[in-house]
Amino acid sequence: MLPISLEFFPPKTPEGVEKLRGVRKQLYALKPEFCSVTFGAGGSTQEGTLQSVKEIMAEGVAAAPHLSCIGQTRETIRDRLAAYMAAGIKRIVALRGDLPSGYGIGGEFRYSSDLVAFIRAETGRHFHIEVAAYPEMHPQAKSPVSDLEAFIAKVEAGADSGITQYFFNADAYFRFMDELGKRGVLVPVVAGIMPITNSTQLMRFSDNCGAEIPRWIRTRLQNFGDDSASIKSFGADVVAALCERLRDGGAPGFHFYTMNQATATAEICRRLAA
Repeated sequence: MLPISLEFFPPKTPEGVEKLRGVRKQLYALKPEFCSVTFGAGGSTQEGTLQSVKEIMAEGVAAAPHLSCIGQTRETIRDRLAAYMAAGIKRIVALRGDLPSGYGIGGEFRYSSDLVAFIRAETGRHFHIEVAAYPEMHPQAKSPVSDLEAFIAKVEAGADSGITQYFFNADAYFRFMDELGKRGVLVPVVAGIMPITNSTQLMRFSDNCGAEIPRWIRTRLQNFGDDSASIKSFGADVVAALCERLRDGGAPGFHFYTMNQATATAEICRRLAA
């Protein structure tokens, strides 16, 4: 079994906090290398992010807060880094991020490569820095080449490794890695994996983030209608097969976008270990 990591989002209610504790307990059986916790648009969940990270670390698992820089100042990021260091955090997922709707761009950072360079300048090698990669191209990128160069800029600024946006086309990942190799960029890029459990939610997320759902998958999901059991069974088949191909093709690990749920991720990993 390849190394895995797990992504969660900060719960907004006491019930959600309790539910996530149970989910984490189930998924710790998979022995994740670390868990990451998302950071809302414009830093809107930053306190919940830090609290969740502290809980995970107290449970004996390494944890990495997401840190987005759009709309932030150097001072706010400096304060955030100081809080992370004081908490004993050793890993960060550094992102450009999105602003809440209705806000202008603002802030003192334009790209995530600016954030990576700032973290290195402020904290040296204290943090292992993960950055985002887009095998199918970031939806706001001008071209595949400019998107590849944006990732390379993050590595040159000091990033240690990458985590991809989720995808369902393994060839897109392999092509991306081949292009990096041609440029002499050899940092590990872990494949981001989205379990399929809810077709409406998946299609909405994918439309927003630019992840392509192959037509054959989209058609099958639409044909299942509201048959949740069939969607989940089909989803486990599709994603486990994707992971097997990625593993066989040399992917260094998997980062599961759990959506604060345990069952689908656990089932995919069970199949991979079989």
